[in-house]
Amino acid sequence: MSLGDIFKKSRPKKEKVEKKKEEAKAEAKPVVETPKIKKEVKPGEAYRILKTPHVTEKATDLVKKNQYVFNIYPKTNKVEIKKTIEDLYGVEVRAVKIVNIPPKKRKLGKTKGWRAGYKKAIVRVKEGQKIEVLPR
Repeated sequence: MSLGDIFKKSRPKKEKVEKKKEEAKAEAKPVVETPKIKKEVKPGEAYRILKTPHVTEKATDLVKKNQYVFNIYPKTNKVEIKKTIEDLYGVEVRAVKIVNIPPKKRKLGKTKGWRAGYKKAIVRVKEGQKIEVLPR
């Protein structure tokens, strides 16, 4: 027996390893899916989150991709927007993106001023679902 043999690890045989794996699978409990718990946002609270639908040519093109654009209040976050849209329109929201539009300088004759900035949200809904932004 050489000195190198002392430090070598003994490897278990393949049969023992396979048996242990089978036992572990048998002991594993089946996964039970729990239903999603929705926290409700009252539709009456939507006026504190959404201002108006943002209707532009670019926004109407996004409807083909199941995306809708809304002007929102500055302190609103993605989670609040998602809950509000789902409760207000009854659709499943896949993603929410938020864009802060900065104020811009404007000049009318000698008068200089600023055009107000705003915040908008681009909401993507599940395929096959639609939001009626403007009633017909």
